Order: sequence, then C-alpha cells, then structure tokens
Amino acid sequence: MNIQKMMKEAQKMQERLAKAQSDLAEQTVEATVGGGKITVTASGSGDIIAIKIAPDVVDPQDVEFLEDLILSGVREAQEASRKLQADSMGKITGGFGGLPGLGF
Repeated sequence: MNIQKMMKEAQKMQERLAKAQSDLAEQTVEATVGGGKITVTASGSGDIIAIKIAPDVVDPQDVEFLEDLILSGVREAQEASRKLQADSMGKITGGFGGLPGLGF
C-alpha cells in the first residue's frame, strides 16, 4: 500500500468534509410542534436560529405548557439537524464513521 497515496486520499476526504460542514451551516431545518403553535428553526450545524410562537398559545396562566412546547420543538429541530449532518457526512465517509486524527 502506498502511504503517500493514502495520505493524499485522506487529505481529499478532509477537504470534502470541511466543504460539507460549511454547506451544512448554510442549510436549515424546521420542527413544528403543538399543532403548528411552535416552530423552531436550526442551522444544519445544529444552532437554533429562530423560534416562532403563535400568539394564541401564550397563556400567562399556563407558562409551563409553553415551556414544554418550546423544549419539544428545540429537541426536534436538533434531531433533524443531527440527521442532516449524518446524511451529509455519510455520503463523504461512506458510513465509515471517521478516522482518528483526521478531524472527522
């Protein structure tokens, strides 16, 4: 096995992964909960970038319900983001799962 060729291939893969991570940061996913009352938007890299709350769900007498809806929406948006990341990276690594020391 040619170590130089293997290192070049590893470098190419690392460049493709860096590009994929950059592309992910530009993509968004949305999660809607509570029958459309709460919508959470996350970047492909997992950052929560927006939360929309329908005015009719805001009840000062039941703040706990609103908190639960928001938390549920955030969790769903993060899960959608993780799936997007896994799908994107899996295309590059071929499901290999990464190599130690190569940054993926």
